[in-house]
Amino acid sequence: MEAVIEEISDYERERGKPAPSLNHTYVQSNLLFELHMKYRGSYSILPELDLLMADGSIMIPDIAIYHKLPVDFLHDIQSMTTMPLTAVEIISPSHRNADQSNDDILAKFERYFAAGVKSCWLVIPSFKAISVYSAPGTYQFFMHDSTLSDPATGIELPLAEVFE
Repeated sequence: MEAVIEEISDYERERGKPAPSLNHTYVQSNLLFELHMKYRGSYSILPELDLLMADGSIMIPDIAIYHKLPVDFLHDIQSMTTMPLTAVEIISPSHRNADQSNDDILAKFERYFAAGVKSCWLVIPSFKAISVYSAPGTYQFFMHDSTLSDPATGIELPLAEVFE
């Protein structure tokens, strides 16, 4: 029997996670829209932003939520050194039928919290649900027919629109 060698895509290599699926991008788009519509005056809601960690590594949440940031279009920033209030990760199965493991996600959340992030959201499209972590191992689980509530930011978001 021949061993099958599967190449990791450039996206996976650079981002450290599987390339987004249709459901991933659909939910990400809906989350960005709903958050932007409701909170654009108070928060900057930014997709795929490089976060420069203290150890020099880069982490890239699917969505980063900051207090409203000033934007200087003449002077761009490639990697943020200021951590967001919230990091959002959306589960996306890879093309090799292997989901991001729970251990990988939880290790990511531990790094976010250690860096000063106040909350982490784990979005699970197949369950139409979001878990809001306030600390490693401490979370609330919100289903598609409920309203997400994040005590760290005060964000409240009906999930029906996110998963419609």
